Amino acid sequence: MVRVLNIISDTNIGGAGKVLINYLKYADTEAFETLVGLPAGSLLAEPLRQAGARVYEVGISPDKSFDPRDIKTLRRLIRETDPDIVHTHGSLSGRIAGRQCGKVVIYTRHCVFPVSPRLKSGPGRLLNRLVNEHYADRIIAISPAARDNLTEAGIRADRIDVIMNGVEPLTRKSAAECRALRENWGIKENTFTLGILARLEPYKGHPVILDALKKLRDEGVDVTLLIAGSGSFEEAIRRRTAELGLEDRVRFLGFIDDVAGFLSVIDVQLNASWGTETSSLSLLEGLSIGVPVIASDFGGNPYVVDNGRNGLLFKNRDSADLAACIRRLRDDPGALADMQKGALDVYAERFTGNIFAGNIQRIYQKTLSDCGGKNGRKK
Repeated sequence: MVRVLNIISDTNIGGAGKVLINYLKYADTEAFETLVGLPAGSLLAEPLRQAGARVYEVGISPDKSFDPRDIKTLRRLIRETDPDIVHTHGSLSGRIAGRQCGKVVIYTRHCVFPVSPRLKSGPGRLLNRLVNEHYADRIIAISPAARDNLTEAGIRADRIDVIMNGVEPLTRKSAAECRALRENWGIKENTFTLGILARLEPYKGHPVILDALKKLRDEGVDVTLLIAGSGSFEEAIRRRTAELGLEDRVRFLGFIDDVAGFLSVIDVQLNASWGTETSSLSLLEGLSIGVPVIASDFGGNPYVVDNGRNGLLFKNRDSADLAACIRRLRDDPGALADMQKGALDVYAERFTGNIFAGNIQRIYQKTLSDCGGKNGRKK
C-alpha cells in the first residue's frame, strides 16, 4: 500500500479542501492510504475524517504557505508517519520538510495568481524555477490555466501534470421540492432564473452580472438572480444592486448548505470571475445535474465550458456580452435544452470523481517509479 501524507494549511473549507474530500470519496483505499496534516482547529479536520482520512492536527501557521518555524514541526510529522509521498496543497513549508526527509514530493497548484514582473524574466524567474522544481518531484495543475500560470513564472512544462477536478454527482431535487424552494426565495412561476454560487469578493465579478441584469431589465427582459455565498464584498454588492434598482430581481441567500437545492431551481449557473479562477467546483456540480453555464473566458473557465455545448463563454468583464448570452438562452428553449444535455455529457466525460481520483493515483504511481520506488528518491 502507498501511504500519502497530504499537507494543507487551510483553516476553512475552501477549494483545495473540497478537492481533497472529493478525492477521498473515490480513492482506491486498498492501494492508497491517505493521511492529512493541517493546522490545529481547522474546520477541514472533521470532514476529512468522515471521508476516511487519518488526520493529524499540528501546530503550524494557519492559512500560510510558508513559515520557517513550521518546517521543523512538519519534519516531525513526516518522520512519525513515514509516508511514501508528501503531497502538499500550496504549502511550501511542507515541500521543504518533505525534501529534507528524503521523501517523494508532489505539489498541487489550485489557483491562478497574477505573475509578478520580477518572476517573468531575469534572476527572479530562474530562482523561482529552481526553488519550485527542487522542492517538488511533480507539480499538479488543476487546469491548463494553472499550468500556464506556472510556466509564465519560469517552471518547465515537463514538470507539470494537468489534472482537472472531479466531483461527486448531485441529486436533482423533485419538482415539488423545487416549487417549495422557489416559493421560499420569492421566485415567480416560469421566471428565467440565474444563479451564482461563489464567495462575495471583488474578483468573483458580481458587479458585471448586476450591470448585465440592468441592461436586460431596460430591454424588458424578465430574469431573476440568486446570489449564494458570503464574503467581504457583500455590502458593496448590495449597494450596487440598490443603485441599479434591481432589488426586485436579485435574491441574496447567504451561505447555503443545500447546494443541490440551489442548483436544482436555476436555469443557468453564472461565473463572472476575473481573478484566481481555475476549475470551479460549483460549476462541475451543476453540470452533474444538467445545469448549463454562462462564464467569463478568464482562467480555467474555457476548459470547463465547451462554448455552445454545455454553456456559453462571454468576454471577461463585458456586461453587454454577458447580457447577450443570457438573452440567447432565455429566448431559445431548444438551445437551452441542448446545453442541459451537453452539461450531463461533459460531466460524464471529464469531471466525475472516479476520473479525478484515477488520474491522481496514476501520478502517484508514476512519480514513485520515476523517483526510485517506495524507498524514496533516487540519490
